[in-house]
Amino acid sequence: MTPVDLSTTVLHAVRRAVREDALRAPVPARVRVERTRPGGRGDYASAVALQLAGPAGLAARQVAEILRDRLAGAPGVAGVEITGPGFLNFTLDAATGAAAHRALVHRVREQGERYGYGDALAGQRPRLVHAREVRAAVTADAVRRLLAAQGADVHLACEGEPDPDWTRLGVSAEASDAQAEALVRPVPAGDTAAGLLTRLGPDAARWGLLRVAGHDRAPLGNDLLAQTEANALFRVRYAHARARAVVRGAARLGFAVAGPGADIDATGAADLLTLLDAHPAVLAGAARHRAPDRLARHLDAVAAAFFDFHDAAPPLPVGDEKPSAAHRSRTALAEAAGTVLAGGLSLLGVRAPEHL
Repeated sequence: MTPVDLSTTVLHAVRRAVREDALRAPVPARVRVERTRPGGRGDYASAVALQLAGPAGLAARQVAEILRDRLAGAPGVAGVEITGPGFLNFTLDAATGAAAHRALVHRVREQGERYGYGDALAGQRPRLVHAREVRAAVTADAVRRLLAAQGADVHLACEGEPDPDWTRLGVSAEASDAQAEALVRPVPAGDTAAGLLTRLGPDAARWGLLRVAGHDRAPLGNDLLAQTEANALFRVRYAHARARAVVRGAARLGFAVAGPGADIDATGAADLLTLLDAHPAVLAGAARHRAPDRLARHLDAVAAAFFDFHDAAPPLPVGDEKPSAAHRSRTALAEAAGTVLAGGLSLLGVRAPEHL
């Protein structure tokens, strides 16, 4: 069971409790589950009972007991315990978790950089019109990519005559001649496309324009070019390049990446697996809210989790080690992480080099 599966299972329990009139509260759109902190109980925890207690007019522990009764025996859940004022703590079935990890990594590798694409917006034809300003143009283009990845047929236009330099930033739009469905007006960049391209180049310029929410000013300093851990763009692209290097290293050593039926060695990989599993929901949310910054932050988190996994359980043999099943499965996970990073960068219009 993945975190997304567990969240859905808990949400079903809430709906059942409301349907059975055991709980009188609005059903939330989603239920958040998190890895338990060191010293905590079980594998995951949720504060949903505390969230529902006020509207239900009950103590949080009472709400938690109602939900625990309806979670007993749920597939993939080995146990549910209530701690503190009403936190639900979940212990997952190990065999079910291993199967979920296998399926997740196989799904990413099978779908490639289109992992997370969907058809939730199929049939919709949104018309986006953006201000005649470089940040608005780049943001609208990224939103177009995200909406298209969810099946929408998007038309993009500019309030005025498009700047020819925008094409060097990957933006293609025509002058608007009709009423917009949605106006894209983030805080202006304070620079022109030509100026940003001269200072930063297309990739760093796009990342800088997209990495923060549209209502915040976008920092566009030369630190976007720094090849250091302090630069989020470098972290994400370096994680992708390192993941690709792992796959090339496996090929040089002559061992195959684990196939679809092989177990995944999850040593040090809990956060990475959680983030890979959440990727489709992140893409859908970024499209729905027309917020490419959500995807940028997610990619940064995936990169950090990849490095933690890589350091805790090196995918390639070290020293005199012989390639093992664990190495093959870790290489498959590294490949999946690189695929998600490359696909996410592509949706932001940023290149993902194989080498840095």
